[in-house]
Amino acid sequence: MKTTSEVVSEVGIPRQKLYYLEQKAFVKPETERRGEKTFRFYPDREVEKIRAIWKYLRQGFRYRAAYERALEELKQPKLL
Repeated sequence: MKTTSEVVSEVGIPRQKLYYLEQKAFVKPETERRGEKTFRFYPDREVEKIRAIWKYLRQGFRYRAAYERALEELKQPKLL
């Protein structure tokens, strides 16, 4: 599991775009409340989805198309 800061740093996606993906329900972080604050944590499968969506967004796809292409890509078995 990774924090928002770790995902932003590792994937290179701007924080605002990551939050937009959450708002549109393309990605779903787990949340944990600690006192007054709520923290987001991203499981590995969500980080991979974010990485794939960001790749397609950088190629010029709109959000919905980038999301759909990312899902298709993640369904494909990886060749070693």
